[in-house]
Amino acid sequence: MADTRNADLTFGATDYLVYLAPLNTAAPTGVADPAAAWQCLGWVTTEGGVVKFDEESKDIEAAGSQEPIRTLMTKSTKSAQVTFLEGLNPLVRSLYDNVPVSALKPTTDVATYALPDKPADLRYAFLFDTMDGTKRVRLYAPNGKVTERGDEKPQTDDVMSVEMTFKFYKGAGNSAALSRTIKYGGIDMSSFFPTTSGS
Repeated sequence: MADTRNADLTFGATDYLVYLAPLNTAAPTGVADPAAAWQCLGWVTTEGGVVKFDEESKDIEAAGSQEPIRTLMTKSTKSAQVTFLEGLNPLVRSLYDNVPVSALKPTTDVATYALPDKPADLRYAFLFDTMDGTKRVRLYAPNGKVTERGDEKPQTDDVMSVEMTFKFYKGAGNSAALSRTIKYGGIDMSSFFPTTSGS
């Protein structure tokens, strides 16, 4: 088999952007810039985001077989963890505090709102864009919400970061919970997909 190693296929994120839009907003075509419905959540830490896949299965065992006769997939969830640097960004704050963003609209420079006693089920569509030169990787989730929040730590030697974990669910019409789009940035990919002459 031919050696298809290509250093251009490595990916080192030089920028990481997170956007939200109303629940089940359609993904932009390809990796086009998001339309007005999508709002950016601002600067994130240099670690970018951590995408997690959590899968569990159960083996079915039966008499007469030393190995399981069947394996059932019992759980498959997808999530992303991101630490945001704009601790006063209304979009970030509303996700962390679990209140509608309208609650953060200031009146003469001040916004006051109650944190919910019972968690609200606030859901949105999300985009996670990672860039490396002309290469780009986009994750699209039509239906997601914040399920975990890091500790809030106001401090004097650094900015107050806001850490959140997003969990993704199937979207309208049973669409996938998470989709990935890759722009290869003009790299020749033909060696990975050879054409075959068939009869």
